[in-house]
Amino acid sequence: MERRYILNAIDAALQAGEKILSIYDDPASDFQVEKKADNSPLTIADRKAHETICRFLADTPFPLLSEEGKHLPFSERRSWETLWIVDPLDGTKEFIKRNGEFTVNIALVHHSVPVMGVIYVPVKKELYFGVHDSGAYKLSGITARDGMSWDELLAKAVRLPETSVHERFVIVASRSHLTPETEDYIEKMKCSHAEVELISSGSSIKICLVAEGKADVYPRFAPTMEWDTAAGHAIAHAAGMEIYQAGKEEPLQYNKEDLLNPWFIVEPKHTEIK
Repeated sequence: MERRYILNAIDAALQAGEKILSIYDDPASDFQVEKKADNSPLTIADRKAHETICRFLADTPFPLLSEEGKHLPFSERRSWETLWIVDPLDGTKEFIKRNGEFTVNIALVHHSVPVMGVIYVPVKKELYFGVHDSGAYKLSGITARDGMSWDELLAKAVRLPETSVHERFVIVASRSHLTPETEDYIEKMKCSHAEVELISSGSSIKICLVAEGKADVYPRFAPTMEWDTAAGHAIAHAAGMEIYQAGKEEPLQYNKEDLLNPWFIVEPKHTEIK
């Protein structure tokens, strides 16, 4: 894929993050308003981020599938070989709780496989990005690209994973969706590992923590949509990880007729047995 596409996606994510923060940090924003009301901070931030991303990605030849956009029927989408899958504001509960653990997610998917992903954490000013043939990276303290080239971005970024060895087996789980099935999985891991540490986080940051090497595994036995995982999937894959369908050796697929993901586990790629 052309470098300009990943730079487009990075610019879109950073600008969308700025729009979200303008609402999030506004003293006039009333976080007591019903979250789905037209005048709620969440709805306004979502819409502004979506409009910003659409404007940047309109310069590319690929259609866009977004949580905030109108979903075209599969009869039209099925012919899309390459498309953007976007979540303008992932982590709505985290946004409302004001804990900062929300993200902007942008992925480029080719033949059902995420090949490029960008995740921006506006409050922390942390940018994660990955390309299938170039690796995965994290850049801290960034709010705008300021004309930096791809090579200049890589020179400032840290290649992922950073850390891969822990004294304990680290599981990252959802702060808002810890299901009984996830708790059962954690108990099973305690039986097969001497020490297990559980860390909680919101939004697609959980996938990034595995890609970084800060966590060993992220089990998700609760509903998610394709736009929740596509960007993180591309980054994880570029970092040597994979998102497997729970109980299978098959990774998640994208632009399906049903946009709901099956349950999944983010972990290092399995070694192929020949």
